[in-house]
Amino acid sequence: METTVIILVIAGIAIFALIIIFFNNKAVIKRKLKKAERKRLSEFIDGESARVVGTIECFGTPLTAPLSGRKCAHYYILVEQERSSGKSSSWHTLIEEEVSGDFVIRDGANRASIQGPTVKSYIVQDRKYKSGLFNDASQNLERYLKQKGHESENMLGFNKTLRYKEGILEQGEKVAVYGKGVWKSAESLNLPEAFGRVLEIQSTSEEAVYLSDDPDTTQETIKKVQKVNKVKDSSGFGEADSRYFQKSSDDRYFRKK
Repeated sequence: METTVIILVIAGIAIFALIIIFFNNKAVIKRKLKKAERKRLSEFIDGESARVVGTIECFGTPLTAPLSGRKCAHYYILVEQERSSGKSSSWHTLIEEEVSGDFVIRDGANRASIQGPTVKSYIVQDRKYKSGLFNDASQNLERYLKQKGHESENMLGFNKTLRYKEGILEQGEKVAVYGKGVWKSAESLNLPEAFGRVLEIQSTSEEAVYLSDDPDTTQETIKKVQKVNKVKDSSGFGEADSRYFQKSSDDRYFRKK
């Protein structure tokens, strides 16, 4: 009886963990983008929804990522604090911020602009920092914490155990975006007139816009191409088909700065 209970408890924990992994923000966004049909901007029909892959093209004044000081078009920051409770500890979010500047997505000679209030994004966090016992926060980290109403030390003057993550979208970086596309003039979108006609990628009442720079989401879709090779049967009684497949190479919102 006890063994059965232990097995059920372990199975329940495993199922719960799998559900969390499968439905977390990162997994949902990557799954949506990877499954979506990819279209070149030059092929995009007005009013349809599809995935576009292109590179970041900044215009205007770039943003400065607060933790690393890098110039960028968009940044995401997550700061978490480790808190103990009895014999266990867990990470709690102190700050989660996402800011977008002025940029378009370029694919060949065409451009797309992300519009709309609902954008779900996963930005790869390629800069990570820590502060805690015997490890003081740097001036940049301390400055950012204070701007957001936090400090790296507790009331007794000891360092809190904190971890910081930052991800950016920078000039020339490849990204994937999914949403409903409508062709408009650059002027109507408050973009430089030289851009000409621009695809506005917008959210709808039913679906958000999805955005990521994760390499898994920007890869070409694998096409299955079936070919038939006629192989001569050694017995002389006819031909056998040799078939094979060939690969071609072919829930978070952000604010405008």
